[in-house]
Amino acid sequence: MKFLHTMVRVKDIDQSLDFYCNKLGMIEKRRNDYEGGRFSLIFLAAPETPDAELELTHNWDPEDYDEGRNFGHLAFAVDNIYATCQNLMDNGVTINRPPRDGFMAFVRSPDNISVELLQKGDALPAQEPWASMENTGHW
Repeated sequence: MKFLHTMVRVKDIDQSLDFYCNKLGMIEKRRNDYEGGRFSLIFLAAPETPDAELELTHNWDPEDYDEGRNFGHLAFAVDNIYATCQNLMDNGVTINRPPRDGFMAFVRSPDNISVELLQKGDALPAQEPWASMENTGHW
């Protein structure tokens, strides 16, 4: 068995690509537009795991999606949890669960998909402002 991809539905392609590519650092691998079905599929991957893809499905006709808590979350290993979270904050992303432990944080995509960020290797030593930051919302 081989893991192929995870699919999430998105409302706004530009917002989603900004989040996943510009802010998280994923790469767009391919895009397919289906005129007859009125939807687009955009496949993304993290540079270190190009075979494990995230499929963004965009239905052209407006549609509301719930938060999808039953979906769970996407998880990415990062080189430096603090630098990643600072970069996301600097770019307007709310850190819902700060990396108080130097190991794990949660944020949300523009479509409210929960995204877990995990420190590669061992946890980093606790450091401020992260160590005393409270949770925001839910994750």
